Amino acid sequence: MGKVKLILGLAVLALAGVAGWRIASCELANIELREDMRDLAAQVGSRIGLTPQSTDEDFRRAVIRKAEEHEIQLEPEQVTMQRTGTDEAPIIYLAADYKVRVKLLGFSFTFHFTPSSAK
Repeated sequence: MGKVKLILGLAVLALAGVAGWRIASCELANIELREDMRDLAAQVGSRIGLTPQSTDEDFRRAVIRKAEEHEIQLEPEQVTMQRTGTDEAPIIYLAADYKVRVKLLGFSFTFHFTPSSAK
């Protein structure tokens, strides 16, 4: 009876570990994408004159490219880009809206994420 309890306990622990890992990996990818969006919105290179100002479409493509690096699938319609401020000192706001489905032994959960460059 003791061996059965031990095996059952280890199986439950392993299942919880797998579920936690899958959920945590989605959360971590979202956090990394948010940090990348903040870096993109800062436009450090164009502020000091090293690179030209990016267009709205450049920002969308950059966000999609960064999302792909984190295994997140985004379409251009899922990326919001707003530009405020002056031409000399623009303020860039980037946001994305996406869902991720996590499958666990016959169950599936959908997580909704909305990372943005806002602090």
